[in-house]
Amino acid sequence: MKDINARIAALSPEQRTLFEMRLKQKGLNSATTQSISKRKDTNSLPLSFNQQMLWFLHQLAPQSPVYNIPVAILLEGQLNVKALEQSLNQIRQRHEVLQTCFQMVEGQPVQERVADLTLEMPVIDLQKFAESKQQELVQKLAKQEAQCPFDISREPLLRVKLLQLRETKYVMLFTMHHIVSDAWSRGVIIRELAALYKAICSNQPSPLAELPIQYADFAAWQREWLQGEVLESQLSYWKKQLEGKLPVINLPTDKPRTDVQTFQGARRSLILPESLTKELKSFSQQQEVTLFTTLLAGFYILINWYTQQEDILVGTDVANRTWAETEVLIGFFINQLVLRTKVSDNSNFQEFLMQVREVTLGAYSHQSLPFSKLVEVINPARDLSRNPIFQVKFVLQNTPMPPLEIAGLTITVLDDVDNGTVPLDLLLDMIETDKGMAAMLRYNTDLFNVNSIDNMLKNLVQVLTTITQNPTSTILEIKNNLTSFNRKQTESHKNQRKASEYQSLKKIKRKEVFLQ
Repeated sequence: MKDINARIAALSPEQRTLFEMRLKQKGLNSATTQSISKRKDTNSLPLSFNQQMLWFLHQLAPQSPVYNIPVAILLEGQLNVKALEQSLNQIRQRHEVLQTCFQMVEGQPVQERVADLTLEMPVIDLQKFAESKQQELVQKLAKQEAQCPFDISREPLLRVKLLQLRETKYVMLFTMHHIVSDAWSRGVIIRELAALYKAICSNQPSPLAELPIQYADFAAWQREWLQGEVLESQLSYWKKQLEGKLPVINLPTDKPRTDVQTFQGARRSLILPESLTKELKSFSQQQEVTLFTTLLAGFYILINWYTQQEDILVGTDVANRTWAETEVLIGFFINQLVLRTKVSDNSNFQEFLMQVREVTLGAYSHQSLPFSKLVEVINPARDLSRNPIFQVKFVLQNTPMPPLEIAGLTITVLDDVDNGTVPLDLLLDMIETDKGMAAMLRYNTDLFNVNSIDNMLKNLVQVLTTITQNPTSTILEIKNNLTSFNRKQTESHKNQRKASEYQSLKKIKRKEVFLQ
């Protein structure tokens, strides 16, 4: 096993990416095994680097729900409410991180464990309401839960409510704080919930294997591992990527930027045409790049068109679970990567795509450095009105969770609940849904109006259409095409407005004639 892991580690970023793609096609993965051992002091609960960063950010805005992770789950069938509650409590007891809270001791944040707490799941009966009213109430209650802040100094850092719509239909609202969880953790919880619920309903013991480690074991190991040569290897790459003066993305805003960053957010989305989605996937395969790389390249061009800036920093998320033991854990593993690219008008798109590919592969092969550590070392100029290092982010979500059917119950994860916040100026999520590829823009409402965001989504579709139809076009030609598209859109809107005004004027004149 060690020989195999060494050979995998020796692969170039390009070779490793192709290797991982082939493994995924076979339903496998390249995560190493048994590389993280249990901590020696089981009474200590060290914070990971990113937990420490999030604790600090929470102190700056303790009443903000920006780091809440809300999940809405549809349950259909004969539900055993008691078994569901027991399942949730077993998950909490199984994962040490869900038993913790965060205190300040001698000037430092520490975790404290509250192992004997029982998680309660209140049930709200909505059966007396008509279906339309039920949907309204579900959305209202889901939003309330998503926007309710956590006090991270008190346990539990997860909340659960059950909304009963009919005898065989429920919606479970599950909310966690990011300091103990991430998007991957959501899948872990749902899979364990299904397995434990089935076992409890059948009076069977838990089918889940004992966890190889706990999150605190990872945190302790991370602090021991990420030093010396390992740390320098990671840092040398990022120092080179982020050397010189870091560019600040200055998107044209509809409102003046406030002195201190706000997190008031909203989201707008659209579904890409089915033909365009197919063309993007086919084009990516032909160019031997991932769909992520193609979409990211299009996003760079869009940002360049709006800002006229060549040097662009975009953030992205990576699961950061490259160790086998971490795949089954609930916890805050996700890391943020910075992707820096220069957009040249003279490059054709295929050339630019290869450039983005190299940047992406390099970043992914150095993903183990926590973003908080990167900020600490790079030490960018502080600006309370902006996120450090990057202000826009791109994320591709292409692994939707299919419905689970267990013990006469169907479990379906509903669309993400909007908690009304955004941690950046702009965050583009590209999401594969059963209706097709969706583009969702989360934006700061203290900076942008909804019309500007809707136009940005339309412009994104136009860029993606152009690059699939004419991949040899230069960046300048793609942007000129986008300018022409917007000019036509503006003229069309003017003509529509004139036609509307003309019709209104005709009505007024007819009314005047009638009155005479």
